[in-house]
Amino acid sequence: MVKESLRQAACTVLFVIDRTMIKKVLVTGASGFVGRHVALAAARLGYDVYGMGHGSWSTKEALGWGICHWTSADVTLDSLIRSAVEPDYVIHCAGSGSVAFSLTDPLEDFQRTVQTFLDVLEYSRLHTPNARIVLPSSASVYGAALTFPISINTIPAPTSPYGVHKLITEQLASYYARHFNMAISIVRLFSVYGVGLRKQLLWDACNKLKVGPAEFAGTGFETRDWIHVNDAANLLLAATNVASKDCPVFNGASGTGVTTRAVVDIISSVMGRTERAVFNGISRAGDPMHYVADVSGALDLGWKPAYTLENELENYVNWFLKLDD
Repeated sequence: MVKESLRQAACTVLFVIDRTMIKKVLVTGASGFVGRHVALAAARLGYDVYGMGHGSWSTKEALGWGICHWTSADVTLDSLIRSAVEPDYVIHCAGSGSVAFSLTDPLEDFQRTVQTFLDVLEYSRLHTPNARIVLPSSASVYGAALTFPISINTIPAPTSPYGVHKLITEQLASYYARHFNMAISIVRLFSVYGVGLRKQLLWDACNKLKVGPAEFAGTGFETRDWIHVNDAANLLLAATNVASKDCPVFNGASGTGVTTRAVVDIISSVMGRTERAVFNGISRAGDPMHYVADVSGALDLGWKPAYTLENELENYVNWFLKLDD
């Protein structure tokens, strides 16, 4: 009996020691589309995942996305301090995610994007200076690029408040990394997609094509570089390994440009539509004509895209069609 009690005690101690060895990752905006996939990918790698953001998730819902510790709160310096999280890694997925929103409410977009990240930087500087931070930025910082594929050395020239605000966060990241010796890296995500996304082109196209002939903005010849959300999540996690005071920057994309018309045609075909979609020739404000990324830096991390657009568009349409079932 005594030996058994000692064995159980020893196992308990070992379990506690093992738990202390597990790396902690804080994902801000963890209930968002990219954030939840980052959380799940981190959990699958064995991290202890802390999530913070909007949404009253139940324990079951949070655990379903790999989040063991969920805090429903705006991402602010105060809420981070109250959470008492001391993470090894921070992936900041909170913030605005819409060019259109930034055009109608630029102040709110600034607060959601710039202020939240500044609070994360200050929290880390003051309380967890050894944490590695990854900032998911956006291809929108490039604006209307003229040379393709777009290199990380392309001079930023954003054409929307959204892009300007993303660029400001990058500048803050670089400043904090250099002046406070913090380990930070930046990933400029291009067109992220995947099952569950309820906005942007794929969602819009499915809703329009479901009811009949559809009209879309633009010429149809605009190109975008698509990256599946799981590939994006894995790249963000890979970027933690190289976060440093040099604040390296990576493009998060597939490296292939696809026209808007090609995407709409695939969706139309999967939905069984016979008529071709019409494009009105009017470009939307803040939308550059072309985006194709140079992803050589990301590939050097040992990362590579695992998902193909055509296959995943079919999965997306099938998911969409089941929503009303």
